[in-house]
Parts: sequence; C-alpha cells; structure tokens
Amino acid sequence: MNLCKKTKESKQNNYIKYVAAQNKAQSVSFSKIDFKDRIVFAPHCMRNCEVCKAQEKDFYYICKDCGGCTIFKIKKLAEKLGYGGFYILKGGRAILKLVKEQRPKAIVGISCYFEGEQGFKVMKETDIAVQFIPLTRDGCNDTDADFEEIEKLLTAIKNEK
Repeated sequence: MNLCKKTKESKQNNYIKYVAAQNKAQSVSFSKIDFKDRIVFAPHCMRNCEVCKAQEKDFYYICKDCGGCTIFKIKKLAEKLGYGGFYILKGGRAILKLVKEQRPKAIVGISCYFEGEQGFKVMKETDIAVQFIPLTRDGCNDTDADFEEIEKLLTAIKNEK
C-alpha cells in the first residue's frame, strides 16, 4: 500500500515538474500574443453543480453567468480583456476540436496536473503557445483554482518579462 502511494506521489511530482518547465519555456511567446488570439479552457469539474446553469453544447458547456463558481469570474475577465474564446470542457479530447475550429495562437488551460501535462503534449506539434494553471482543489467535481493566479496569467502582455 505504501509503495502505491509513493508511486502516485512520484507521478504527481513528474507532472508538476513537466508543466512548470513547459510554462516557463512558453511564457515569453505566450505574452506576445494579442488577447483576441487567445482562448481559455476551464474544466467542467470546476462548475458548482448545485447552482450551475451552464448550457451543454457538443463537447463543452457554455457558462450562463449564474455566478456560482470561479468559472464565472474567469469568463468575465476573459471577455473584458477581449479573449477570442472561453470554453468549459467536458474532457481533454475537446481541445483538438476547438483548436481546429477556433485557430487560436495561444491557450490558457486550467486543470489538474495530469490533464495539464496531457494538454501540453497534445499541443506540442503546433505553434500555439500554451500556459497552464493547476487546480487548487482537485477531484472530479466542485474543484477550484486560484483566481489571482489566473488573473495574472490572463493579463500577461508582451511588455511584461
């Protein structure tokens, strides 16, 4: 049992190191992309399912501004800044479909570390700059992320280095 816990912790540490390295490697190119050419992917597990009014559409949800979770604040900030899109993803496979449709130059992804690592790997063969924000409360529902960290990343512009 103890060995399984250590293996899981080791994998988690590898995910953390990988996404930190990728964020660092892509941060300058990300900050040079205009807001209109960036999109945000938030995970459906961040929705507060007790109050959420999000509309299901294909492989993502559309936030209906109920204000019941952090997703609402992220969406409002992205809209205020002029981001090209904001999507609440049902799963990681939606990334490629939306990238093909929207053709962003940069992506902000919010998820658990495992999904973050997978997102970087999926986007590796593209010219799309990716930045990742980890969840602060993990799990499969009612998760959360640090809004201040998200705000800092969403507002990153080319003259910040």
